[in-house]
Amino acid sequence: MLAFLAFFVLLPGARSQFTERERSAEWEGLAFGGRFLDRFLPIPPVGELTADTWGADAVRPRYVDNGVEDGEWSYWGGNALSGTDGKYHLFVCRWREDSPKGHMQWPQSLVVHAVAGNPQGPYQVKETIGPGHNPEVFRLKDGRYVIYVIDGRYVADDLNGPWTYGKFEFDPRDRPIIEGLSNLSFAQREDGSFIMVCRGGGIWFSEDGLSPYYQVSQKSVYPPVEGRFEDPVLWRTGSQYHLIVNDWYGRIAYYLRSPNGVDWKADAGEAYLPGITRYTDGVREDWFKYERLKVLQDSLGRPMQAFFAVIDTLKKEDKPSDRHSSKNLTIPLVTGRQIEILNKNRIAPGTQEIRLRIKAEQGFDPQRNIDLRSLRFGSPEEVDFGRGSKIKSFKSEGKDLILTFHGKNNALSDSSFMAKLLGRTSGGTLLFGYARLHGIDYQPPILSARAPRITVSGSKKVSVAVEVQNFGQTISEKSSVEVRILREGARLGSFKMHLEELEPFQKEVLETAGNLDLEKGENYNAEIVITPRTSGAAVFSAQVRAE
Repeated sequence: MLAFLAFFVLLPGARSQFTERERSAEWEGLAFGGRFLDRFLPIPPVGELTADTWGADAVRPRYVDNGVEDGEWSYWGGNALSGTDGKYHLFVCRWREDSPKGHMQWPQSLVVHAVAGNPQGPYQVKETIGPGHNPEVFRLKDGRYVIYVIDGRYVADDLNGPWTYGKFEFDPRDRPIIEGLSNLSFAQREDGSFIMVCRGGGIWFSEDGLSPYYQVSQKSVYPPVEGRFEDPVLWRTGSQYHLIVNDWYGRIAYYLRSPNGVDWKADAGEAYLPGITRYTDGVREDWFKYERLKVLQDSLGRPMQAFFAVIDTLKKEDKPSDRHSSKNLTIPLVTGRQIEILNKNRIAPGTQEIRLRIKAEQGFDPQRNIDLRSLRFGSPEEVDFGRGSKIKSFKSEGKDLILTFHGKNNALSDSSFMAKLLGRTSGGTLLFGYARLHGIDYQPPILSARAPRITVSGSKKVSVAVEVQNFGQTISEKSSVEVRILREGARLGSFKMHLEELEPFQKEVLETAGNLDLEKGENYNAEIVITPRTSGAAVFSAQVRAE
């Protein structure tokens, strides 16, 4: 990381668009691979190295065939999918470089479809889809493709179109929309439903990816640190969700993980920083800003390639027909390995031994390609700092490798939802993987309430109605629902109801009545507490007006 930081070059006026963020002192103790930043690989040279192109001195000479760029257009955002034709299809937006407003012409950008024979590029534009900015393409369970753009979306049966424009429908469900509905990112869940994160860190769910998106979160899931957050990117691998969000002024990104898409944990260290574009032959490109990260995933959902929008100067300094511009650039990522815990019981701090399978796959032989002495296993919060359980023994099983770790120092607790393996390959490169833990429900019901409706019908006669919906992927269990009425922090009374089982996305309106001294037309605070029989409570707070 220090090598990246040392490579920064400050352009005139640059400090007006970024702020140095204070890092946690704890981060200094991170081991190699503890940061997501460590997963960015040196890039194999792409095409010819040339200085005869646009750009500040810090990005010339460069390999212009990385990603997509040309002198006629400025490119921004976008991600790629692997097609059934064996090619990679990138959907990116662009506007003419000689536009009167320069980079600030971006609100009039067009989405284009570009194709390459490998993830790195070069990508050749083959068609224009239509107006739109900050595209993200994803595939629905029924096989159709969707390109999200700010304030709209395109849908097609095939990556080659034709594309039909339309609008998403969003239902905030009595919750504040956090910083507006722009720069959205999507991930498909195991059952084909979708989770979405908006720019401000609100979490939304849709039954099929096109049907209405419903907001479930009441506040941002981003880490509680100073920053102007945007550019979230969301994906799922196996049993956990991943989220990276960028601090626009701080030019530092944060990496979070979740077992269910609702409860998030931020990992230590930077997710990415300027200075990460370096090639295997030693060439470096110091782009001023990296934004709109998207990832290309393999067949198991693992990110294998990062796509960035990069610019060589301040956005407002990118004028029409000048030497500055922007492009879409790609960087390969270290692929996480497939690992499986073989213990029959859940691992606890007192577990004596931990048995682990590392699966062989194309291009990776765990019996030959691992520096066994470097391995640590256990809680990510321990392993990322070079701690955790150490290896005790190993053996081959078919093409796989079975490892036995001493259980000591695994630090896995009731709050852990994934275990992590961290170390190096026999060649000294990064090796990591995550493993499911026994006893964790990775597809839980997600019960969520709207604000209640309170009706005053007479002297102390009050009726309450509240809608509860299940946004999980499994049937919910029977639950109790309590609506607490408060004013100025004092509880005035409560109403209790019973909720039967709900199928995924099924909803039910519960109603009850009782005596409570409330004034019609007055505002009250309400707490809706949903308590399933065998799991923790979900609480939603809202201000309501008695009718």
